Amino acid sequence: MGSKTIAQIQSEGYNALVRALGPEDAIRFLRSFDRGSGDYTKDRKKTFNNKPASQIIDEILKMQGKY
Repeated sequence: MGSKTIAQIQSEGYNALVRALGPEDAIRFLRSFDRGSGDYTKDRKKTFNNKPASQIIDEILKMQGKY
């Protein structure tokens, strides 16, 4: 099976929502969807500052009091 186009993926996604939620709730869900704002790439670089994953995990565990 080949790659799907974005239009095919969107169509299948909408159809799945309607099947799972019904037409009214699917529309309500789509209206509530918010793409947000900002620049994820810049924020990620600022937050993680090219730290290795092990250091990030250690920092998370310390913040949770598990380390």
